[in-house]
Amino acid sequence: MPFFTLSPIRFSLRRSRLRTALMATALAAALPVLVSPAWIHARTIQALPSGPERPSPASEDTRFKVTDLEWFDAARQRRVPVRLFWPAAAQAGKVPLVVFSPGIGSSRDGYTYLGCYWAAHGIASLHLQHVGSDRSLWQGSLIGLVSRFREATSESEAIARVEDARFALDRLLASRFGASVSRQQIAAAGHSFGANTTLLEAGATVTRHGHTLNFRDPRISAAILISAPPFYGDADLRPILASVTIPTLHITTEDDVIRLPGFGSDVRDRQAIFDVTGSAFKVLAIYSEGSHNVFTDRRHFDTAQVADEVKSDAAELTLAFLDSLDGRADGLASRVISRPGLIAKYVLQR
Repeated sequence: MPFFTLSPIRFSLRRSRLRTALMATALAAALPVLVSPAWIHARTIQALPSGPERPSPASEDTRFKVTDLEWFDAARQRRVPVRLFWPAAAQAGKVPLVVFSPGIGSSRDGYTYLGCYWAAHGIASLHLQHVGSDRSLWQGSLIGLVSRFREATSESEAIARVEDARFALDRLLASRFGASVSRQQIAAAGHSFGANTTLLEAGATVTRHGHTLNFRDPRISAAILISAPPFYGDADLRPILASVTIPTLHITTEDDVIRLPGFGSDVRDRQAIFDVTGSAFKVLAIYSEGSHNVFTDRRHFDTAQVADEVKSDAAELTLAFLDSLDGRADGLASRVISRPGLIAKYVLQR
C-alpha cells in the first residue's frame, strides 16, 4: 500500500507558541498537553501474534474480566500494550466494542471507570497505551521532560497513535476474542489528545501539499469525543471535520480550559468541533463543573464530589449514546433531567 511522504508545514508563529505551551506544561507536570497533528500520512500495518496475557488487578467484578495484553507491531517496531475489559455477556453472544485512546501522559491503566462501567453493562473495551506519549513521559530527569513532551506531541507520534488504534483492532479481531465482537457495533473513544486520535479514526480529513489524507477506519461506526482539542495549524475546522459523518458524542465542561503562555483552549473549541462535525446524529453535553482533568482517573483540580458526579454521569451518557445506536434514542434525552444542574448544556441533533 503506497503512502505519502510529506515535509511538515511550518506555521512559525503558531508552532512557536505551541512549543512554548508544551514546555510550560512539562515543567509544571500538570495536565496532559493538547495538540493535534499538523500533517499525517498512511502506511500499511501488519498484525502479529500477541505476547503473553496476564490478568489485571483492576477489578474483581464477576460481570467482566480485565486482561493486559502485550502486543508488538513488527512493521513499525513498536509495542502496543492494551488492557481489555471483557464482559461475561460475551459467553452468551456477540458484544459491542469500544477502542479507547487516552490523553498524553496516560497509559492503558487509566480511565478504568469507563472500562469497568461499559463491561458491567455488556460492552467490551480495549484501552490502548501509546508508548511514545504514555506515562513514561513522567520518568527520567526534569531537565529532559521538555524534550520528551516535544517528541510526544510531534507529528510522528500523532501518526503512530492512529496506527496503534488500527493495529490493536486488527489484532483483537484476529484473536480468540474476535469471534465474540459484534462487527456492526464497534466505536472509537478518546480523551484530550486521544479524542484527536478518535476523530482521525472517524474520518477527519487533512489536506497537505495538495494531498487529501484520511485515516477513516470503516469498522468504526460511532465516536465518543471527550474534551476534544482543535486541530492546530488549521484555522477552519469545517474542511477537516465535515467528513466525520458517523454518530458522535461530544463531552466537555464549562471549565474545560487550558491556559498557558502563548496557547489557550477552552470549551468554545469543543463547541466549535461539535458544530462543524458532519455527523447527522450527534450529541453535545457540557457539564457545569469540572476541569479538563476531571475525566481521568486522577483528581488534581476538582473536588471529590465534582469528580465523582461528572465521571458517573459521563459514563451513563456514553452508555445511553451507544444504546441509541441500536434504535433506543429515547434514553439519551430522558436521562438528562435526572441530574438537574449538573449538565449546563445538552444538544441532540439528528
